[in-house]
Amino acid sequence: MAIATEPRTSAPELVLELQNVHTYYGRIRALQGVSLEVRKGEIVTLIGANGAGKTTILKTISGLLHAREGQVRFQGADITQRAAHDLVKLGIGHAPEGRRIFSRLTVYENLQMGAFTRTRAEAQEDVERMYSLFPRLRERSRQQGGSLSGGEQQMLAVARALMSRPSVLLLDEPSLGLAPILIQEVFSIIQEINTRGTTVLLVEQNALQALNIAQRGYVLQTGRVIKADTADRLAADPDVRRAYLGEI
Repeated sequence: MAIATEPRTSAPELVLELQNVHTYYGRIRALQGVSLEVRKGEIVTLIGANGAGKTTILKTISGLLHAREGQVRFQGADITQRAAHDLVKLGIGHAPEGRRIFSRLTVYENLQMGAFTRTRAEAQEDVERMYSLFPRLRERSRQQGGSLSGGEQQMLAVARALMSRPSVLLLDEPSLGLAPILIQEVFSIIQEINTRGTTVLLVEQNALQALNIAQRGYVLQTGRVIKADTADRLAADPDVRRAYLGEI
């Protein structure tokens, strides 16, 4: 599949950029010269098969991994080697694959754990903001995280990431393992988060759902970007439809 050139138009502020990024797990090179960009107010999705490098990209941006070559830039600054906790303070939130909530802590305590960059008053204000966005979390506020359903745990993971008031939110497989009705709810919440002003970089196996809510997308294969285009064009692309949307 050939790499498509992204359309050139007057665009909002560039907030996140990867330039020729190579990331390794030990001696294994997981990303091979990845370049991409995310602009203010967008939902941008990464699609590709398991092992394509999608999760590695998010970890490289959020500081859980560091690129050996290339550069990651956030709001114009080089953040390639910055520590993960510093990047949270700068405005990058990350809801990782597998939710990774604190199962023995209550919903309220999980939310507080996401607010380490805020003052006590700000944290309490943000808890109320999360309860308005995720009403079910208010109902479950005193329950342990491990007692929640899969969908509720996913909501908690996203809400915890939002507690730091990120300008960019990285979401890794938010619909994984959820029933269809909950998948629709989670995607509606992602759109609501975006409408409220948070830029979103979304990794999602459900490529059709992701392309339905995104403005642009990147297709990855074995650690490389092989296509980059608007979401509408990717959804109509015959190669993408065959490979990722289940069409023959």
